[in-house]
Amino acid sequence: MLAVAALLSGCAGSGASRASPELSALTPASAKRLLAQRLDRQQLDYNWVACVAVGRTYEHVAITRCNVDFGIDPHVEGYCVLLRDGKLVTNHEDASIPCAHDDAGWDHTTITS
Repeated sequence: MLAVAALLSGCAGSGASRASPELSALTPASAKRLLAQRLDRQQLDYNWVACVAVGRTYEHVAITRCNVDFGIDPHVEGYCVLLRDGKLVTNHEDASIPCAHDDAGWDHTTITS
């Protein structure tokens, strides 16, 4: 038992991430905030961003799906986002991130304001 505790404590200091909670666990709220910041930096005109956990992973990292309303017709664009090395990555930057339609979030009320 002591050897297991020593092994686990040794792992914590040798490569385990000490990133902030926002960077180590991408919640729908943090995904929305980070994606909105990215869209603002890119000076894109959008009305709202709504994000939901989809329960899927890519390379063992949880995917969060965000829908962005760009307001034309309306035009809602899907973004699947995850954190890679503490940075937000979307399927628009890395096409290998799967982002097919799913029904995640259909049983939840989403408030976009």
